Amino acid sequence: QVQLVESGGGLVQPGDSVTLSCVVPEIISLNRYAIGWWRKAPGKERKGVSCIGPSETNRYYGDPAMGRFTIFRDNAKNTVYRQMKNLNPEDTATYYCSADLAHPCGGYYLDDPSPLDYWGKGTLVTVSS
Repeated sequence: QVQLVESGGGLVQPGDSVTLSCVVPEIISLNRYAIGWWRKAPGKERKGVSCIGPSETNRYYGDPAMGRFTIFRDNAKNTVYRQMKNLNPEDTATYYCSADLAHPCGGYYLDDPSPLDYWGKGTLVTVSS
């Protein structure tokens, strides 16, 4: 079973920064697949927040990033990252990553999680003092 592996979550304080990692199996090439980050806050539906395509310049942010969030990747490590700065309690959520070959990174990719090929199990970020 092909599965992505997220890590980097934990309990952090308001104002802290955290970088989440999504390790992609070698069978999934970052030169072909679009990778997305999703968040599921308590009591809410999963929502797409950012994605990055095979081209490094193809990045899309579905959430009001306001400079606090950055998606980037390291092809040598087959890893995609989500850097989050100046965290607040509203950022508390389980963060998932996805990989898909057919859907390019963009608003459509982040609109509906159901057709995407591969997922991880998520990493929980709790922002609390």
